[in-house]
Amino acid sequence: MPSPFPGMDPYLESPTHWSDFHARFVSSLADAINDRVPGNYIARIGEHVTVVNPVLEPPGGPSFVPDVTVVRSAAEASKGGTATVVAVPPPVTVTNIEFVDPHTETYVEVHRLPDLELVTVLELLSPTNKYGDGRGEYMRKRREFRQQSVNLVELDLLRAGSRFEFLEPLPPGHYYAFVSRASRPAVTDAHAWSVRSRMPAIPIPLRPPDGDVILSLAEPFSSAYERGRYWKLIDYSKPPAPPPFVPADSEWVAQTARAAVKPL
Repeated sequence: MPSPFPGMDPYLESPTHWSDFHARFVSSLADAINDRVPGNYIARIGEHVTVVNPVLEPPGGPSFVPDVTVVRSAAEASKGGTATVVAVPPPVTVTNIEFVDPHTETYVEVHRLPDLELVTVLELLSPTNKYGDGRGEYMRKRREFRQQSVNLVELDLLRAGSRFEFLEPLPPGHYYAFVSRASRPAVTDAHAWSVRSRMPAIPIPLRPPDGDVILSLAEPFSSAYERGRYWKLIDYSKPPAPPPFVPADSEWVAQTARAAVKPL
């Protein structure tokens, strides 16, 4: 059964479903690219593990200060005052808890044969890429791809979190595909679309003299949705994951979702 939405299903942005959907959609994207590239190219699934400090507070949340601060005044320092000796009980040594959060994420690599030259990387952004330490780690990796003259295609299907920053404002939209070509490192092509729209077809750049491969995102999305059987898992009677849409879009989303709710 297909998604009730014509394009991206905003209910898949929920943390309950995103990780599973991410893995399925990346796999479907790799298969779709392999069906379209010339015989001397191959799309493979890559994997990286990011270890970051967990975001314990939302962005913009309160900052923290120590409960007690110990300082020594300049006057005391100049006098070289004597310290009072106080008996201190011996400490108990305990084991620290390491507050790090490992995330394993997959992406698509397009290689040119016979040497498996890395030509293009397709990333499906996750919350880890859009918040806190994970965002900084992803931006570092993004710069490395550019320095290696690798084409980069990035899908941002999460309305929450930080968007990429450019000198010009992004076109209006809920979801984006960013295509950065190794031959034009100073600019990026931004494809934007609404929750009301069908997912677009986007170019997957290859190495000259080979032209772009045109990839319709709608087909691998539909495959991932149906293989994941999300119609059985999603409660369309409730609002989708935040952030909220503007009122007009919010009402349209609610009507579309209600149409998917089966009567008892």
